[in-house]
Amino acid sequence: MSHYTIQPGTNIGGTVNISGSKNSSLPILAAALLADGNNILSNIPNLSDTRNMCELLSLAGANIVNDNGTLHINSRNLTDKKLPLELVNKLRASFLIIAPLLAKCGKVRIPLPGGCQIGARPIDLHLKGFSAMGAKIKQGHGYVELKCNKLQPAKIYLDFPSVGATENLMTAASMTEGETIIENAAGEPEIVDLSSFLCEMGAEIIGAGTDTIKIIGNKNLKSTQHTVIPDRIEAGTFMAISAITKSNLTINNVIPDHLKPVTAKLNEMGFTINENANSIEIVPCEKFKTVDIKTLPYPGFPTDMQSQFMSLMSVADGTGVVIETVFENRFLHVPELLRMGAKIKIDGRTAVIDGIKKLSGAKVRATDLRAGAALVIAALGAQGETEIDEIEHIERGYEDFEKKLTSIGVSIKKEI
Repeated sequence: MSHYTIQPGTNIGGTVNISGSKNSSLPILAAALLADGNNILSNIPNLSDTRNMCELLSLAGANIVNDNGTLHINSRNLTDKKLPLELVNKLRASFLIIAPLLAKCGKVRIPLPGGCQIGARPIDLHLKGFSAMGAKIKQGHGYVELKCNKLQPAKIYLDFPSVGATENLMTAASMTEGETIIENAAGEPEIVDLSSFLCEMGAEIIGAGTDTIKIIGNKNLKSTQHTVIPDRIEAGTFMAISAITKSNLTINNVIPDHLKPVTAKLNEMGFTINENANSIEIVPCEKFKTVDIKTLPYPGFPTDMQSQFMSLMSVADGTGVVIETVFENRFLHVPELLRMGAKIKIDGRTAVIDGIKKLSGAKVRATDLRAGAALVIAALGAQGETEIDEIEHIERGYEDFEKKLTSIGVSIKKEI
């Protein structure tokens, strides 16, 4: 497997451009199947996750043309054929294909989805919503099958504000005549971006970004053009890189409002963040203190930034606490940080971090996407060389990561 070799961060700075949001691209790619015409999507990052999603859409009958990074997706010839386990297993977001196939074909059979092993991410909320919309559901032997002659509008209450379930049900409802209401919906920026895309195709959606979303569907959705929002988690990761290396870094192509939880914690640690219309600048801070973090659904502190901040807190002054409320298995990076000398104690979903002066370079492995990013950050705050194995996890979510790091002065080498 490939690995990164990273030297401690020195002389780092400059500018970095953030790619389109992975977590926005995946549901939008799936929703593009709803229209028969030629949807044109820009700012889709070139990642293994987005490539796998495109392959999945192609197997479902979509014709996809990549024109220098802009995707043209035509879905006139969709099919309800069985989708392959080996591909679905690579991608948690594969389950998002249910909405357009059920809405257009009336039937879909798909293996249970894969993705990072960061904890239980049950599909019951998705299925509960589809059932309320009239789908007949059958599960067994690792597959789920949904059938419906015609989806019906419904009032759906989600027991937890699941991002995936909100996206799936909002997509299905956009092609369902009548008014569907999703209560206790997720409010992440990616939900708002998907809503914008669906409205551009002809749906009427009110309340995206709040806990109650009303969708008035349109069975004749039209193709459109859409540009995906910037990736707030990639931006937050580079903010943490700037912080741990005590470097002056300008991060372009961001929406500062989407980064408020991260910015607030960096301010609390002692950093100054200068915001412009679509860029932010992190001012170096020689001595920074640790903080307490509790992950929560948006607009709370994102679970996708928890591991990166734990790396930063490992070399901060004082003792900090991280409480993970979203996923029960999201401390897999901790044993790897301990290899690097971090002082972290785990009790269930709580981690207590005692900051030390310097981490030590070591051979570690990326256990999942964000854990891998955390190890890159830790390597830049360490003394000595760090080798990170299983970097295919990292490359699921960071476009041109090695190239971008090199451009700001990071000494990183990828070896296969």
